[in-house]
Amino acid sequence: MDAISHDSAGPDYARMDYERGRKAAPEGFPKLPDIPGRRYVDPDFLALEKERMWKRAWLYAGHVDQLPNPGSWFLTRNTGSPVIVVRDLQGDLRAFFNTCQHRGAPLVTAEAGEARGFVCGYHGWSYTLDGKLTAVRDKRDFVDLDFSCRSLVPVRCETLGNLIFVNEDVEAQPLIEHIGPMAKELDQYQLDRLRLVDSRSYDVGCNVKVLLDAFLEVYHIKSIHQHTVDRFLDHRGMIVTLWPNGHSRMVTPNSRPDWKDPGTIGMPKIDTVTDLPANNNVSYQIYPNFVMPPSDSGIPLLQFWPTGPRSSRVVSSWIGPDHDPENPHPMWEKRIANWERILYEDLQFAPQIQESLESDGFRGMPLNYQERRIYHWHEELDRRIGLNQVPPEARVEQVLHDWVTR
Repeated sequence: MDAISHDSAGPDYARMDYERGRKAAPEGFPKLPDIPGRRYVDPDFLALEKERMWKRAWLYAGHVDQLPNPGSWFLTRNTGSPVIVVRDLQGDLRAFFNTCQHRGAPLVTAEAGEARGFVCGYHGWSYTLDGKLTAVRDKRDFVDLDFSCRSLVPVRCETLGNLIFVNEDVEAQPLIEHIGPMAKELDQYQLDRLRLVDSRSYDVGCNVKVLLDAFLEVYHIKSIHQHTVDRFLDHRGMIVTLWPNGHSRMVTPNSRPDWKDPGTIGMPKIDTVTDLPANNNVSYQIYPNFVMPPSDSGIPLLQFWPTGPRSSRVVSSWIGPDHDPENPHPMWEKRIANWERILYEDLQFAPQIQESLESDGFRGMPLNYQERRIYHWHEELDRRIGLNQVPPEARVEQVLHDWVTR
């Protein structure tokens, strides 16, 4: 079989059998050059990453359940800029920078609310929910002020089912086109019908890529998750699909084909979910920082946000079918607690890893075939920065193009 067929063609279960039985990396798979260590610690590289990638990426902002009525809004700062996401009076979703067009004061200071419009608390400039400037205090003192040129600055806002994504790049490719082949697979989860169950966040003392790396592979589970997921997942049978634009999917089979998560028994099901995610551990990654490992009874949504060169935040949310916030299914509390236990296992060493990354002992990362999603992520980062803009000593060689499913 050639390189592409190993990673894309044929039934997924046959690919799992192949992975379990192989004695070496597949024929034709390239030696992955080391990922330069400075990509995790060098201020100049991290500044490039922020400006060229984070400011131009589709980033999860929230769930439509957070905007139940016309006039509902919430504020997100996770993108690196303060952005208001609002449902306007016609019911459409919009997003704007939380920046008055007079002298830059914030329009809202709370985290969420409902309003008929936005009024700057500094000088009283007023805007409609669709961003138009409608009134200014002491209008007589302004000479030739053109209201039509002073609307709030919009941020791209699109949905994936009930999931809201924003992008500061006004020329960004539409979200559904951007995720490409993944979009068709996601149809089975009925994301437009799933309700928000829970959301919580965790601050961690490490560069955001340290956390992202851990959720792009299962090479670590026998060390970190000995008493949890390693008991029922077969990491040697794991299969990967690499997609354009840095997106990817990983499927890790259960150790026993008949194994069922006892924490989901009796919970409402998404009846359109296919066999693969219902009976294996599937994990989708929407570049750069959105990880979704779905099941047929609920879906955790993970986002990994940089809060500084050496700090990050993990946001963990759950969505599920037939969820009633006033009367939640009794299994949800235990299920989320079990998930949080696994999450803490992944986070436990992060500050110490950051400390080690900053030492002279860290030169670079020699990744293996199982870890190719990490290399794929870094290749995409360089493409988004611009291959000729990345300093040569920090650059990642582009070697996985023949292993990307288009």
